[in-house]
Amino acid sequence: MLLKFAKTLPILPQTSAFAANCIRPLSTTRRSFSTTDINARQELQLTYLTEDDKQGIAVLGLNRAKARNSFSRSLVDHLLESIEVLAHDKNVRVVILRSLVPGIFCAGADLKERATMTQQDVGRFVSKLRLMMTNIEQLPAPVIAAIDGPALGGGLEMALACDMRVVTSNVKLGLVETKLGIIPGAGGTQRLPRILNPVIAKELIFTARQISGEEAKSLGIANYAVTPNEDGDAAFQKALELAMEIVPNGPVGVRMAKKAIDKGLQVDLATGCAIEEACYAQIIPTKDRLEGLKAFAEKRKPKFVGE
Repeated sequence: MLLKFAKTLPILPQTSAFAANCIRPLSTTRRSFSTTDINARQELQLTYLTEDDKQGIAVLGLNRAKARNSFSRSLVDHLLESIEVLAHDKNVRVVILRSLVPGIFCAGADLKERATMTQQDVGRFVSKLRLMMTNIEQLPAPVIAAIDGPALGGGLEMALACDMRVVTSNVKLGLVETKLGIIPGAGGTQRLPRILNPVIAKELIFTARQISGEEAKSLGIANYAVTPNEDGDAAFQKALELAMEIVPNGPVGVRMAKKAIDKGLQVDLATGCAIEEACYAQIIPTKDRLEGLKAFAEKRKPKFVGE
């Protein structure tokens, strides 16, 4: 099994039964693993933060160092499995997607592995990759991409599937597939034009141009472009700050707001307002709504439980 946890970042005590059943050590024997052990043996690390002000934040760390976090069959399978765990864990309020490999976020498809595939294999793999991006996009909790290294091809497509993106100012991003005689096949041709003016998205895709993090921020692809730091995790640290702003808010409200926005963007305004009404109706009977009203009246911070 792919997932285990750094000793300093154990799983949340209240993780759902589903997640508890899905997350097991690679070995059936009980051992303690240092961070070094984990980094050496895992392509993907799922960590639940447990500090008081960070509870509810889950971090998905890409860790395929030898291949610059490129998408192999196994990494995609691991991501699909992890996303399934997160989707069923109501204790998760925000997900941060980052790289644990210095100097890279994700280089896109593993072209060496791709070269060994038949045409049928390529079609099946790209279909699974597209499904993975959709599953990231459809996670109930907000997802923040922390981009401290280049995000190219499928790597940028994965970031576009997230709700928000934080980049370092000098990082390189691009949908570079046309240079290889192909097109972005994991949602890039659909998500980028929905984020940008379509004519700008077309220019970036047709030219396969790479842009800086600063340019990504000015175009509206990234929420923040931060100055790189010595540890190489400036984007992650900013993403963590953003996640910590979200965590104290009502988790049911945040999830319903995400659903209302995402579904509403796909329809006309009248239908979008109907979707918003349906999402609001699901909040009315919750304990959190009553707690919010009570806390306001008592002039204190609310204590939301996600129910």
